[in-house]
Amino acid sequence: MKIEVLNAAYGNTDTPIARLDARTIFVWYLFYALFPWLTHSWIVLAGMFLMLTATIYLARVSYLLLFLFIMGIIGQGGMVLAVSLFFGGNFETIMPILMFETKLAIISLAGLIAFSTMEPEKLSDGLLKIGVPGQVSFSISYGYRMLPTLIEEYNHVFMSFRLRGKAPEKHGLFYWRSAVYFMKLIVKSFYPLMLSSAKRARTTVESLESRGSLVSFNNKEVKKVKLAHMKFTYKDILFAIFNILYVLMLFMLAIALN
Repeated sequence: MKIEVLNAAYGNTDTPIARLDARTIFVWYLFYALFPWLTHSWIVLAGMFLMLTATIYLARVSYLLLFLFIMGIIGQGGMVLAVSLFFGGNFETIMPILMFETKLAIISLAGLIAFSTMEPEKLSDGLLKIGVPGQVSFSISYGYRMLPTLIEEYNHVFMSFRLRGKAPEKHGLFYWRSAVYFMKLIVKSFYPLMLSSAKRARTTVESLESRGSLVSFNNKEVKKVKLAHMKFTYKDILFAIFNILYVLMLFMLAIALN
């Protein structure tokens, strides 16, 4: 699981989607995050879902993220259906719920593709380029870069609790005693990690302030030099044209069949 989390943050820099400019990915994600709410056509939604499913393969999204995505969609859909049936609904509500879940799935898949194919530096530069304050973009990049350290430190804290604690002598039926024991350790391990993270973040902020980071964050010349490498290429143009033509084709197909 630790390796999968690190791969999700750093392991997709050589995919076709990752070679696009960050602004292209932002606009693409914004379209797929908003547009599904503006249509009720099953043909359009199904076509967008299939295209994003194929893009998942090209983007090499982490299996852990895909597993969490599938479990989340199934769990939320089942919960909404159960609530609707409990309050007097019938099985005719399945289709509206299914459409709602399809829209959520499209938005979630677009988010997985967009943000798992951008390394921290690229994401930070992209946000800075579109006008996000430097403090915000740096905080996001800093959070990504601290991820390996936090995972490693959490592992050390968890193992130290195991060494100093006492595991149940008997596992119990279906290992319930061991499961409860490990769940307690998982929760307890977060408290030292939070304290350590707060101390580390404070040290980083004080170090940045002593070096005049606020000036560099708001200096136009510094931003110009830092973001000079960002530019649109023919790959971005082809990617945009393909998506526009694909969506238009879905609409034409939906109109023809209706």
